Amino acid sequence: MDMSREALVVQRAREAFRTGRTRPLEFRKQQLRNLLKFVTERKSEIADALKKDLGKSEQSTELFETLGCEEEIHVALDHLCEWASPRPVERTLLTLQDQVFVQPQPLGLVLIIGAWNYPWAVTLQPLVGAIAAGNAAVIKPSELSCHSSEVMAELLPQYLDQDLYPVVPGGVAETQELLRQRWEHIFFTGSTSVGRQVMLAAGAHLTPVTLELGGKSPCYVHPDCDLSVACRRITWGKFVNCGQTCIAPDYVLCEPSVQDRVVEEIRKCIKEFYTENPQSFKDYGRIINQRHFQRIVGLMEGGAVAVGGDYDEKDRYISPTVMKDVSPDAKIMQEEIFGPVLPILPVRGVDDAIQFINDREKPLVIYVFTKDKKLIQRMISETSSGALLANDCLVHFTVSTLPFGGVGNSGMGSYKGKHTFDRLSHLRSCLIKSLSLEAVNRMRYPPHTHRKNHWARRLLLQVTLRRLRRFTLFSLLVGLAAFVVQRFLLRSA
Repeated sequence: MDMSREALVVQRAREAFRTGRTRPLEFRKQQLRNLLKFVTERKSEIADALKKDLGKSEQSTELFETLGCEEEIHVALDHLCEWASPRPVERTLLTLQDQVFVQPQPLGLVLIIGAWNYPWAVTLQPLVGAIAAGNAAVIKPSELSCHSSEVMAELLPQYLDQDLYPVVPGGVAETQELLRQRWEHIFFTGSTSVGRQVMLAAGAHLTPVTLELGGKSPCYVHPDCDLSVACRRITWGKFVNCGQTCIAPDYVLCEPSVQDRVVEEIRKCIKEFYTENPQSFKDYGRIINQRHFQRIVGLMEGGAVAVGGDYDEKDRYISPTVMKDVSPDAKIMQEEIFGPVLPILPVRGVDDAIQFINDREKPLVIYVFTKDKKLIQRMISETSSGALLANDCLVHFTVSTLPFGGVGNSGMGSYKGKHTFDRLSHLRSCLIKSLSLEAVNRMRYPPHTHRKNHWARRLLLQVTLRRLRRFTLFSLLVGLAAFVVQRFLLRSA
């Protein structure tokens, strides 16, 4: 039976991995340097593709796509030796003379399925971790951002090892064929519905998955905050990339007393950011395709539009839009918006807001704007989400030391910096013992007696190395105190 093109690509990548050439750290570093060279040398081609796909300007492309990739590569290069080194763990009395450590090892072959809304950032950043961890990786860019996919397939192989890191363009059929193959890990960024299909396919081979999904991320605005600053940051977070951001504020919760003020502040910010005519402004993008355009326009039906509401189907343009007095049962509240429409729902206060959030699927992120630190702590302790960000939007994604990922319906697993490395590594437990001290081991050998179990209990449960260290330190302090007292008494005599 003839193998498909995708199966042949996977076979070649697996065979290349088995040669062992990804294991030396210097090889990984060189591939990371080559990836950095690709990102910096091909900025114009990347920007041109994104202009065609999503209407992004060259400056927006650098700020939201390539700059994060560059930073992720630099972090990996700076810390790779540390991440890949054996990690000693605490020893017990039974392992005092042994080597006990965790050794990160490459998983093997990783499939990275990218998304169309940030086709470079959310595809290349997981690739950085895959390379750093010593894996081979097959990259499947989204067919919806077709120009970016073409550029990636054409140019990336000119910089990276073509056998170990191939790019497979194409649509649903190609993705399904890739999902039929055997992988050591699948990394998917996209919708919850497709995430379910990816997880189902992965189950056939017991393949672990990282699912970076989305959902309706709420934004609670408390009356005590600086509404001008809060609305400025919400406006930026919502309408960047024309609202097509998985961590964009999906809707706003606020008390009725401040709703009109929130609307007016956002109206002013839209004008400040995107001028009176956002359609002609270079930094305001477009909806990815006609299907998504029609879906977003349909979500606005029957709602009270307070700001914007204009659209142009031929241009795939929808103006920055705010809706007020939205009902929880409204059509726009039944699915992730993923577009430039911001509904505002009145709530009676923080208790009502927390209940509203908890009654729904766990979001990718919760935003809260307030001066009250206790209120922020309540949001942290009484809700669940992939992340929580107070008094700003989106910027937690830029912090490489914070794991980025969802929980429940918004995803599983996380990445960024070392978290990507660990996610795409096997953290292998290693214990290296000697053949001495056999007398200690007799307690585990038959025949089993009460006396043997007594000593086993003492060694395993009652006396840990940490307790021994504390006891040793205490003994030293007592001894030192006794010595000082003795010297003092001798001098007094």
